[in-house]
Amino acid sequence: MTRALRLWPLLTGTQRYEKAVSTRGRGQGQFIDAPILAYLIETPNGRILYDVGCDYSKLATPALRAHHFDAMRPRFEPPLMTPEQRIPSHLGRLGLTVKDIDVVFIGHLHFDHAGGLCEVPGCEVHVQRDELDAARSGADGGVVVDDLADAGDWRVMEGEYAVCSGVQAIATPGHTAGHMSLFIELPKGPPVILCGDAADLEENLVEEVAPGYCWQDNESLALASIRRMKALAVAERAELWPNHDFDFFRRQPRFPEWRD
Repeated sequence: MTRALRLWPLLTGTQRYEKAVSTRGRGQGQFIDAPILAYLIETPNGRILYDVGCDYSKLATPALRAHHFDAMRPRFEPPLMTPEQRIPSHLGRLGLTVKDIDVVFIGHLHFDHAGGLCEVPGCEVHVQRDELDAARSGADGGVVVDDLADAGDWRVMEGEYAVCSGVQAIATPGHTAGHMSLFIELPKGPPVILCGDAADLEENLVEEVAPGYCWQDNESLALASIRRMKALAVAERAELWPNHDFDFFRRQPRFPEWRD
């Protein structure tokens, strides 16, 4: 069976917010710092990016920063991002460029996961139809409209599928309408399930707590996705990687090191 070769967690920025954003019904008034992550997956058939972080220009330009993020305060502080945390900078440290990326797989279209699409022009972008429809509807407040500017060029997918041999797209709706996670088989270690924002924190998984924001307030759908990922992890002896948990992230290989 063909497996992926290497997996790199990429720290694309940090954010500070009220913990209740990640844990529904708990953590009010408690603020946490969280990583904004993307992942680079190398396979025998090419390279995949899972998510791309924020749009650096919206954070580095004071007027744009204020326009897009001031309204989120005090519950959510504007993200912090250095030039070295941009996707092209990470790729450059590995001797790669954007042209070396074969697929950009967007787990969901919130600004801290899809904003960096402007940094990967010309790449094949995969997104779920339900996710794109919800984003275009204007009903998902985590979406920045101009992040959808090139959506007409994206590959709009429906349901689960093999992204390539050893990398499977897993439907985990609830946080957003068409949220997707990735199941990755590796040559040496156990498989990895990139949860995306279906599980921000280990707490979401261990205690089965839904994200603070659920699409159309559907907590039961979000919990079903958490339970499905946990069952898959047991069945496949896989690791579950939450997406915004600094304690978990610090236990992973520090870039440019990788998992294999």
